[in-house]
This record gives sequence, structure tokens and C-alpha cells, in this order.
Amino acid sequence: MEFLKSGIKTVLGSTEPGQQPSAAETVEKLVDRVYSSTLLEDRRDACRALKALSRKYRIEVGAQGMPPLVQVLQNDGQDAEIIGYALDTLCNVVTSEEFDEEADNPTVSVNVGEQFTEMFIKTPEHVTLVMGYLDEYDFRVRRSAIQLITSLISNKTRELQDLVLVSPMGVSKLMDLLTDSREVIRNDALLLLIELTKGNSNIQKIVAFENAFDRLFEIVREEGCSDGGIVVEDCLILLLNLLKNNSSNQQFFKEGSYIQRLAPMFQLSPDTEEIGWSPQKVSNFHCLLQVVRALVTPSNQQQVVTACQRVMHKSRLLHALCDILMSSGVPADILTETINAVAEVVRGERDNQDELGRVMAPSSPPRPAIVVLLMSMINEKQLLALRCAVLYCFECFLYRNSDGQRAVVQTLLPSSASDVSALSTGQLLCTGLFSTDALANWFSAVALMHTLVENVALKEELLRVLLATPGGQKPITLLEQCTNLMQQERYRLQSKVGLLMLLSLWLAHCPGAVKALLETQGTMAYLTAQLCSNEHDEREFLVQGMCAFLMGLCIQFNDNSLAGQKREDISQLIIKRIGQESFCSKLAEVSRHEAYSRACKQAQIRSKSAGELLLDFEYCKLYKGLEALIAKLVSGFDVDGIELTELTLSSEASALVAQYKGIIRGMDGQIQTLQQSEKELEQQNAELKEKLQEEQSLRAQLSDQNTLLKAQLGATGQAVQTVPSQVQAQGQATPVTAPQSAPGASEEELNAARYQANMYFAENIRLTKELETLRQQLAAEKQRAEAAQETLKATQKDQEDLLELLADQEAKLTRYE
Repeated sequence: MEFLKSGIKTVLGSTEPGQQPSAAETVEKLVDRVYSSTLLEDRRDACRALKALSRKYRIEVGAQGMPPLVQVLQNDGQDAEIIGYALDTLCNVVTSEEFDEEADNPTVSVNVGEQFTEMFIKTPEHVTLVMGYLDEYDFRVRRSAIQLITSLISNKTRELQDLVLVSPMGVSKLMDLLTDSREVIRNDALLLLIELTKGNSNIQKIVAFENAFDRLFEIVREEGCSDGGIVVEDCLILLLNLLKNNSSNQQFFKEGSYIQRLAPMFQLSPDTEEIGWSPQKVSNFHCLLQVVRALVTPSNQQQVVTACQRVMHKSRLLHALCDILMSSGVPADILTETINAVAEVVRGERDNQDELGRVMAPSSPPRPAIVVLLMSMINEKQLLALRCAVLYCFECFLYRNSDGQRAVVQTLLPSSASDVSALSTGQLLCTGLFSTDALANWFSAVALMHTLVENVALKEELLRVLLATPGGQKPITLLEQCTNLMQQERYRLQSKVGLLMLLSLWLAHCPGAVKALLETQGTMAYLTAQLCSNEHDEREFLVQGMCAFLMGLCIQFNDNSLAGQKREDISQLIIKRIGQESFCSKLAEVSRHEAYSRACKQAQIRSKSAGELLLDFEYCKLYKGLEALIAKLVSGFDVDGIELTELTLSSEASALVAQYKGIIRGMDGQIQTLQQSEKELEQQNAELKEKLQEEQSLRAQLSDQNTLLKAQLGATGQAVQTVPSQVQAQGQATPVTAPQSAPGASEEELNAARYQANMYFAENIRLTKELETLRQQLAAEKQRAEAAQETLKATQKDQEDLLELLADQEAKLTRYE
């Protein structure tokens, strides 16, 4: 410090005894020296002094010294030392961090660096000037320029990104810094590029096409991959910036076979469990997993996601992730992120889902990895983040995987071949569903709900699931047990929300499930009581809205097969006990809740606390699609079961509308009759065609046989003529000794052949006549079918005319009202 003070005295000269100049006066003299000195050494000393003062008196140096420092950068570029001082001083002025020397200075505000940055970049040429010094090979100049640009970007990211884009070869200059043999320069360039590529897709694309991926992988390999230091983490952060939400770079990364270069980095060495995980390795691995997720996150383009998922399967990256999943000694946060990564790698891709389903945990006895994960999910001692990750992985495993969904439901159905002692996914879900832990109830209900998504057949199958009851009583169905639990007071709100989501998705598009729910005792009474209560708690409002939605599903998907529980009956119950306006208001409470807006954003479950876990993404999607339909359906009835649109009409208009509706119903009946007749005619036509083909085939066979018989008959006649001549020749030479029966036998064979030929001729004539009759019948049936088709078209046209007329009448009635 004494040396520094003596240096400043040398530059400023001595002062009068007893007079100590203020910081502003000192800076003013130094600035004047930079402006006015003709000797380079004097300007250099003044810049050195300004750099020393800039850490403690930042405001004074920044306010007065910025113009002369820029002048130095413009005029003294040949001297590396003074340029280094100027760049360092500017960096101290604009940096956002607070120096120890200015901790006691009350005049320094928090965002003083940002204010000086704004002043500096008002003139875009200043940034271009600093960028030009990146070409200088001198260590002090190049590093100071990198640090200054990094500080400017940190303070004003968007503005600096625009200036770098318009700067000549700006991004290329920054990329060239990664090839600098001096590691300090290279590492500072990494930090600069990390700041530069944040949230700017254009710069991200330029950096990627400047061969950034190859250079980053080379640095990572040189630094030791996942076992490397902080430089590896910086490279992976930059890689993540280039890939996140940038489909062009993701496609380029996939086509450049860079995913294959990621896979070896996930292979753990055999001694990892003994050595342990260092904090830096944990950070590196976390970044690696985030890079994988950036390629396959559901928010990306589906085409890119599917392509990356297939490459990850072929390159055995998924296999490596599953090995980490089943390894011991893995830190909890790495295990959680690995589960999330596996989830998104398998989501919607059948081959990847099948591979995950085949993974076995190294336990005794061996169990499927899915079963082990579900055991962690329903264990209340596990971390919340880990349990959420397991549920997300299970959801992704079932996403568009009907075979996986069916396998889970099959474990719940009775089967004599199954091993009762072995744990299955269905048993674990039921265990969690009936547990005393509210969070396990919620997780299990949501997991079971995802086995039914977009699969109506499994909803019917799940109705067959029976649960044993204590005391050897009659078993009850799973649906009945869910409704019983929902009605219990001890069942917590979070658990009820999970059951309501499960029941709602179960009932949607499944009349059988609706009928089973309506048959359970007390369910409708409980739902009605919930909607009639006047609770003022926000969470109770949510439960009431979900109960209203469940009751609406009982109306929408009701097949009217239960007496007293038809659509009109439930509508009357709502109107008389709850009120239509009150019902619709409580139905809308779900979408007004904070949990709804949080769950609608993404499929992955994110929660800071267990209390925030309420709604699931699939339930919100179902609610969003059916809420308006249910509200409109309930609003369409009055106390007498008449549609409200008819109440506002006069008696004459109502009679007219009823008449038109009767005509339309009659037309619908005629159309259905004609359609049925057409189907019958088509069936008869098909039968006749088939019979005709059989007759034609038989006729061809008879024709062939007829030809063959004619040939045999001709051959037999020739043989009969030859025999007498031979006998006569032999009689002239010697006495006749042979028997005389041969000519008689030939005549009998000839008569038999002629008789058989006549029979075939007669059969052929009969079949020909029958064939002609069938052809005539076929032509008549075709004419009838064409006539029925024309009648159907005419009837449909009449119905359309009547509908248009009815619409015109309703419009006129509306205007009259």
C-alpha cells in the first residue's frame, strides 16, 4: 500500500502539508494526466493509478475516467501494458460484484456496475473496440478483454448479444479463444460463452456451427470426463445452453453422432462405490444428465425427441442410465435426476419402455426395476424429490404403452398361475392406496390412474378387481373400496384429491364404471353433501369442484340402464338440492385453483413441499376437455326435466318445434330402417355371389368330366369294332377254343358309359338353368339395393331440408322474443 501511495504521489506531485486531497480531486488529476500527457510513460502511470483507485472509488473513477480510458484504447493500442491497465480499470468499474475495499462506502449502490455498463455500451463502437483486442496474443490484454466483455454481458445480456451479432466476426473470434493453448484464457472464454449463449437461439446456432460440439468434447476428454474438475462442468453448462429449447442444434447434435460420445461418460468405474462421489463429480454428472434431458424433454419437437430416443437406445446410453439406477452408493440428487432422465428417454418409445421393463434389480430374489422404484415411491422415509421422480418415471413408462398398462392391471386380477409371495406393481399400488401415509395414497392413486389413460378396455377390466375384507366377509371391488375411503372422515384431503382424480379418469368414457359407481351405497349422497356444504377453505373449494366434476361425469357417460339413476334423475338431484348456478360455480373452482395452473404446465411433477402435490397433468387435461360440456349439459334441464331452450317459446312455437322434432325422429327411424334393409340386401348379395361362384366351379368340373367321358366312350367303341375281325381271322386258321363272352362284356361297358354320359348331360343342363336363375335373382337384388340407396339419399335430403327449416323457425322465434 505504501508503494501504491508513493506511486500516486509520483504521478500527482506532492501536496501542501496538512492538505489531503479528496478521492474526486485525485481522480480528476489522474484523468487530466491521461488526457494531457504527451509521454506514454506518464499516461501509463496514470492508468496504473486509476486501476488501483477503481476498486475503492469506483463511482469517481467510472464517472470521470471512462472517456479517457476509451481514448487510450483507441490511440495507444501498440503498448500492451497501458491497454491492460485500461481494460482492467473498465472491468473493475462495470463488474457486478462488490469489492472488499468498497464495503464501507455508502455511496456505492448495488447496481452501480449495471449503470456504468449502460453508459459504456451507449456507444456501440466501444464494444467493437474491446472485441478487437481479442486478436491480441498478449496474455494480459487478451484476458482483460475477455473479462471485460464477460462483465458487460452479465449486466446487459440482451444488448450485448445484439452488439456481438453485428460485430464483424464477433462470434468467430470468441470461438477461436477455445483453441488457445493457455488454459486460463480458454477457461475464461468458456465463462464468456456461457453468458453469451443464454436465451439467444441465433447465437446458439452460430456457436454450434462454429464446431463448438467437437471442441467441447475434446476439452471434456482432456480434463477427465465426469471425473474432471470445474472446467468439465463449464463445458457441460455451455453444451446445455446450446441444446436447450433449440431444435436446430438438437438435430445437428443427433446427426453429428454426438449422442454416441455421451454414452461412455455415464459408465461408472468399478471402484466408484469404494472411492465415493466427490462434490465436483456430482456436479459434473448432474450437468451430463441435464444435457440428456435437454434432448428428449417432452417440450421439444416430437420428431426430434423420437429420433434422439432411438439413438440413445442403440448407443446403449439408456442401458448405462439403468445401470446407474440400480447401482449402490449413488448420491440421492444424482439418483433422482437419473430417474427423471430415464423417464424422458423411455416416454412414448415402445422399445425403450420394453428395455426398462426388462431391467432387474440386483436383489435377492431379483425383482424388476419398476417394482423396486415403486417400493421407494410408497416409502414415506424417502425424499420427496425422489418419490416424485419415481412417479414421473412410472407415468412415462405407461405413456402410450398399452401392453405395460395391461401388465399392471393383470397383476391386480385373480390368477392361479401367479406367485402370491412375489411383490407385483398392482400389489404395491394397492398397498400405497390403503396406507396411512397421505402422500403414499396420492402417489398410488395417480400411478393407478395412469394405467387407465386412453384405455377404455382396461377400465372395464379394473372393475373385476376384488379385494379381501377382514373377517372373511364378501370381497368388495376396488372401485367400491375407493368410494368407501373417500367418504371416511379420517382420510386426509390430499388422499381424497388423489382418489377423486382416479375415479374421474376411471369413469370418463366408460359407462360400465359409471354404473358401478352409481350402484355403490352412499356415493351420490356423499357427493351431494360435499357440494351443499359451505366451506371457506381454499382446498375444500378444490375438493368440491372435483366432486362436481365427478358427478357431471356420471351424467355425461350414463347409459341410463339403472332405474332412478338416469341422466335426468341426477340432473334433477343437482337442480333441486344444489342448484345449477351453484353447481357450475363449484365446478369452475378447479380451474381457479393455483394447483391447476401449476399442474397444467408440464407432465413432470415438481413440488417444493408435500402439501403442493394436489393435481396431476392428465387429470387437468381431462377436466379441461369436459368441463364446458358438463356445465352446458347440467344447465340444459329444469325442474321438470324439460330443456331450458323450450321454456322461452310460446305454446304455438313449442308445438311447431315439437312437430318438427317428431318429423325428424320419424325420418331418423326411416333412415335406420333403410340402413338395416341395405345391410341385409348387401348380405344377401354377398351370399348369392358366393353361391354363384360355387355353381360356376361345379359346372366347370362337370364339363371336364363330360369331356373325359366322351374320350373314354370313343376309345371303347373302337375296341368293340376291332374284336370281331380278330376272331374271324383266327377261325379260318384253327378251331375256335376261346370263350365267346368278350364281345358281350364290351357292349355292357359301352352301355354303362353312355348311361353315365347322359346323366352328366342332364345334370349339366339342370345346373345351367339354376345358374341362370341365380343370376336373375342377383340382378333383382341389385336393383332393390339401388332403389333402397336412392330412397335413403332422398330421405336424408328431406331431413336436411327439415333441419334447415327448423333452424330458420327458431331464428324467427328468437327475433320475435
